[in-house]
Amino acid sequence: MIIRKAENKDFNSVLRLIKELAEFEKEPDAVVVTEDELIRDYVASCFDCLIAELDGEILGMAVFYHRYSTWKGKTIHLEDLIVTQKSRNKGVGKALLDEIIKTAKAEKVRRLEWCVLDWNTNAIEFYKKKGGTILKDWYLVQMDEQALNK
Repeated sequence: MIIRKAENKDFNSVLRLIKELAEFEKEPDAVVVTEDELIRDYVASCFDCLIAELDGEILGMAVFYHRYSTWKGKTIHLEDLIVTQKSRNKGVGKALLDEIIKTAKAEKVRRLEWCVLDWNTNAIEFYKKKGGTILKDWYLVQMDEQALNK
């Protein structure tokens, strides 16, 4: 298995993985982004994307981007780490997360952060084993497009 930066040709598979994650997270109709939008925003450096590949087959991917913390300085936010159902528990997620950690260290960021659903116990345990801390006293706040337009 190799971990590499995504290429434009990969975004059909990336979108398929995003939709697989939406199904897993019980939000199958929530994905509105298109392959063209993903490519446009990737080329514009809105996010980074790593691909886990074995024999030409994409097994997983990770999307992350840089943020800035007023307390910590440079940080990285891991938006999604997705491994195909058939490739789970084979080290794919670990390899992707290790590569992001390596990136964070090389860029001297002070924090790597991401969200996990409270019912996704397998992911929670995986992240804890990697040294992640699950914050229980913070709430995620979002404004959707409708709220933004009010």
